[in-house]
Amino acid sequence: MDAEATTTTSEAWADVTPEAARRLVVAAVEAFAERGYHATTTRDIAGRAGMSPAALYIHYKTKEELLYQISRVGHLRSLALLEAARDAGGTPAERLAAAVRSFVRWHAEHHTTGRVVQYELGALAADHYTEIVALRRRSEAVIREVISAGVDSGDFDVPDVSGTTLAVLSLCIDVARWFNPGGRRTPDEIGGLYADLVLRMVGQEGRRDR
Repeated sequence: MDAEATTTTSEAWADVTPEAARRLVVAAVEAFAERGYHATTTRDIAGRAGMSPAALYIHYKTKEELLYQISRVGHLRSLALLEAARDAGGTPAERLAAAVRSFVRWHAEHHTTGRVVQYELGALAADHYTEIVALRRRSEAVIREVISAGVDSGDFDVPDVSGTTLAVLSLCIDVARWFNPGGRRTPDEIGGLYADLVLRMVGQEGRRDR
């Protein structure tokens, strides 16, 4: 795990207290992203956090509980960004572009957390899985609502709103899988690029709010 990614991950979880619990969350995010949930042991997580395996259980009962907390917080934070863009006002194109920019930027800036949040969903216990899927559906509903508003106003040309919504979300989420902090594009630049791509998808080529 590179130093820049580690710093970003630590900053992303700065509000988790006490410090020991925060260290465990950061260690779990890094381990899950690097090795996958199933290949990661509680000993791996505790070791990365500089703690004993026994100390982990003081804060989290199971490895799955750690994954659940990471998934829940990550989904809530990204959902809040989408809702803020939807509620900010402006034309449907402006709101859709703002939603895509912020969603993509989050998945780039927090790509380590994003990989865990988006791609380890199947490892959650049944009740936790149900809760996280409900959060994902809320994110889907925000994008669908903005696209539908554009269709209703005549601004967007989208024959299949549901299919386009899923395509937009998939495009944005996948940034967490490939983003490289040392690459030539910044999270802001990728957000702008993807906003342009999405507006083209809905028939708004070259009309992104800058």
